[in-house]
Amino acid sequence: MNSKPYDLLVIGGGVNGVSIARDAAGRGLSVLLCEMGDLGGATSSASSKMIHGGLRYLEHYAFRLVAKALREREVLLASAPHIVRPMRFVLPHVPALRPVWMIRVGLWLYDRLGGRRRLAPSCKIRLPGSEFATGLRPGLETGFVYSDCWVDDARLVALAAVDAARLGAEVLPRTRCGKARRAGDVWQAELATENGSRTVTARVLVNAAGPWVEQVVAEVAGDNTPAGLRLIKGSHIVVGRRITGDHALILQNDDGRVIFVLPYEQDSTLIGTTDVPFEGDPAKVAISGDEIDYLCRAASRYLAEPVTPDQVVWQYSGVRPLYDDGEGDPSDVTRDYVLTLDGEDGRPPLLSIFGGKITTARVLAETVLERLAPFLPGLAPEWTATAVLPGGDIGDFDRFLDDLADRFTGFERRWLAGLARRHGSRAGDILDGATGPSDLGKDFGGGLYAREVDWLIDHEWAREPSDVLWRRTKLGLRLSEAEQGALSRYMARILSGKSLNTDSTPQSVS
Repeated sequence: MNSKPYDLLVIGGGVNGVSIARDAAGRGLSVLLCEMGDLGGATSSASSKMIHGGLRYLEHYAFRLVAKALREREVLLASAPHIVRPMRFVLPHVPALRPVWMIRVGLWLYDRLGGRRRLAPSCKIRLPGSEFATGLRPGLETGFVYSDCWVDDARLVALAAVDAARLGAEVLPRTRCGKARRAGDVWQAELATENGSRTVTARVLVNAAGPWVEQVVAEVAGDNTPAGLRLIKGSHIVVGRRITGDHALILQNDDGRVIFVLPYEQDSTLIGTTDVPFEGDPAKVAISGDEIDYLCRAASRYLAEPVTPDQVVWQYSGVRPLYDDGEGDPSDVTRDYVLTLDGEDGRPPLLSIFGGKITTARVLAETVLERLAPFLPGLAPEWTATAVLPGGDIGDFDRFLDDLADRFTGFERRWLAGLARRHGSRAGDILDGATGPSDLGKDFGGGLYAREVDWLIDHEWAREPSDVLWRRTKLGLRLSEAEQGALSRYMARILSGKSLNTDSTPQSVS
């Protein structure tokens, strides 16, 4: 048992949990974060990869949520320009679905609610002959263009966790909190890994378990307080590149929903998402054939080249842990977060998080610490709004890539761009001393080399091939089954010589 209680024990290593741990550690609090799987291994790596206000939420009059999210676009663009980038979204107009006036009013509000500074404003366009019409079927005459941002969601989680550890937090992936009970003025918790267990104490327990939040409340913390969770499955498919350029499409469907068609990993296209009520174990969520058909039909309604299920090269699903506000239609359920606090009667507090989204995780963390301030005397002020994430100190990405290419002339620019997108300024540390690909160790295929794999093991808690292939990178799209097998054998050999299961702090960059 730890001799001195932690200030915070955070259960859950998704984007909300790591954001809270990072913020709290930066304010001088002692923090332990445990995650039963890989960091960002569930909902937080299964998003639509967007930092956005949620244009369609305006139809539900969710002005506060939209404004909050739009303000966060600016913060995240400044803090992580390697994994967050501006993107133009094209909305082809179909008169039978939403009238022009409604779209124009919505975009006028969208441009103004969040104090837009860096991003281009919205506009109405004529599609035929426009650069934004590439890939669209003939006959679509009018469109609207607006700005939002793309994000590598799983890397956002990993880098926030790296920063939390740099600031002193103890970060423990693959560590399950089996039970936590109040013991006097602290929480006493049992943490278990495959190598054993330990008991820790903490002044405050933060339940950021996402789809498992109610389970933690009831089974881990032993609290029977009614909670309000609604699980909604969102699924995505990936196909070959359907549009040229760097813009995305937002497509209206005849059921009132919208789907997104986004450029993905240089040569693929991401299509999503669905909204399906979910029951069962969130760890076993998977896309259904009906969802694949739905996404293919919705995209094919607009694209010049139809999308068919046999063209899907990858798919993923996640369970969104939304706060149950009583709405009947899953698409209408609020995407805002709700915090519940138990312990204001003098008992050690338990704060649980319902809902939330990638875009608002940083400001959610600030709100959590504001709610917990009465239990944490002397809490330092907010700080994350002006801080960069690891690798984010690059300024303009294109200029940074130019400099990287000038420093490492033995590498193809396209490959360097992928590495820079994943690691930002830390790409130079990975490449240090290398004059060409042969200096990077084993080539697993698809642009993945042993040097980067070693880095992800040593600095970002990668332990399984899926951690590397689908979360720390997306290079699983490019590796054959045989190449993935070679990576698995390599990682097993490397990890067998290291005692890593209880490592909480990545190695520092020398």
